[in-house]
Amino acid sequence: MDALTRLLDGPRGGGAYLLRGRMQPPWAVRMRDKAPVGLVAVLAGGVWIGDDTGAALALGPGDVAVLRGPDEFIVADSPSTQPQMILHPGLRCTNPDGEEITDSLSLGWRLWGNDPTGTTSLLLGCHQLRGEVSKRLLAALPTMLTVPAGELDPPLIPLLAAEMDKNGPGQDAVLDRLFDLVFAAVLRAWFSRDAAQRPAWYRAYGDPVVANALRLLHERPAQPWTVASLAEHCGISRAALAKRFTETVGEAPMTYLTGWRLALAADRILDPNSTLESVAREVGYGSGFALSTAFKRERGTSPREHRTLRKSAGEPTS
Repeated sequence: MDALTRLLDGPRGGGAYLLRGRMQPPWAVRMRDKAPVGLVAVLAGGVWIGDDTGAALALGPGDVAVLRGPDEFIVADSPSTQPQMILHPGLRCTNPDGEEITDSLSLGWRLWGNDPTGTTSLLLGCHQLRGEVSKRLLAALPTMLTVPAGELDPPLIPLLAAEMDKNGPGQDAVLDRLFDLVFAAVLRAWFSRDAAQRPAWYRAYGDPVVANALRLLHERPAQPWTVASLAEHCGISRAALAKRFTETVGEAPMTYLTGWRLALAADRILDPNSTLESVAREVGYGSGFALSTAFKRERGTSPREHRTLRKSAGEPTS
């Protein structure tokens, strides 16, 4: 299993929200939904996306943008248009004065906007990537990234838009999985465009030896790895593996493994059916005490404190 698959496969909540927007200028929406990841896809017309730093991107038909939360963004017809709508968690919408306008913007099933015949048509959504494993992916992304029309193959956005018009049994699950597919395809297309913007662990897959080492660490975190045993599995000398891995990934093999194990543990700990001992065995520590010691040393909190903090923050614990 490669790194992108493992990172996208981390714990996350279901029920990603998806809306089709129909807008007639002037219009502007402030995205205040606090979602870890947002997605904007333009079906017709054009939009501008900006943040509070002043950065702005222009999107045309077929373009897709991924927005890294929980920062706020403004999606508008023009950079100069002030937000008239504020989108909050749970699809609640208000005007800038805080008055509820959710119902007045509803145009039908999953259709939302200020004009049902508006010249701008777009998809808005959020992806509920959660957990420490997924944070390793998000840390590699800029605040805003775009993939131009034509670089997603097959044309997933039209498929997602078509499914949003349906309301059959299991439709929410279908949309969740389609959103996962679109999100993964957008990231893969973006990573493929420019080698300089790829995270180190993604670039590492260009080196077959390092790629094999990463796969082994990801798939078998509980194995008692050493640089020597990892090198033996990769068919290379210990010194050569250590050098190539460190130069490509940006950290030594065992340092990377420690971070990976503790990220996995941080997510597994949130499962109320798991014990510290079972999590320790699963991620490669000999005992709950050994895991707790490493966790506190590397992350600054104990596993118990980590679980309490995540629970108080409202993150799911299963």
